[in-house]
Amino acid sequence: MKVLVVLLLTWLWSNFDLPVRDDHPAIQLVPPEQLAMLRYGAIAGANASEPIAVYDDRTKTIYLSENWTGATAADISVLVHELVHHLQNASGLSYQCPGAREALAYEAQEKWLSLFGTNLLAQFDIDPMTLKLRTACM
Repeated sequence: MKVLVVLLLTWLWSNFDLPVRDDHPAIQLVPPEQLAMLRYGAIAGANASEPIAVYDDRTKTIYLSENWTGATAADISVLVHELVHHLQNASGLSYQCPGAREALAYEAQEKWLSLFGTNLLAQFDIDPMTLKLRTACM
């Protein structure tokens, strides 16, 4: 996992305006229920969508579903997305709103997927309107 993280961070630094950092996030594989609790807290059961990964700014930890294998471009793209959040957090970057912070993470994820001839819509059912809503400041 360490080698994969270094490779992905190098790719991110080469392709996006993100600061180079030596500190790597902790990465944990956890059950889907724990991911939901990390993302939504006490209202986790009420939320229809289950997260596939969560980045915790406070602990600098990426939580991936225990079903994550890293065997597909889609799996790796999830890690790319969360690594963007780690770089944003570790570098103290600030954004107007949470959605604005998501924009770069989705951009990196989409670019990664495009290297393998696929995209967010095909892999995660994230269409342009959904992406616009997830990255907007409301």
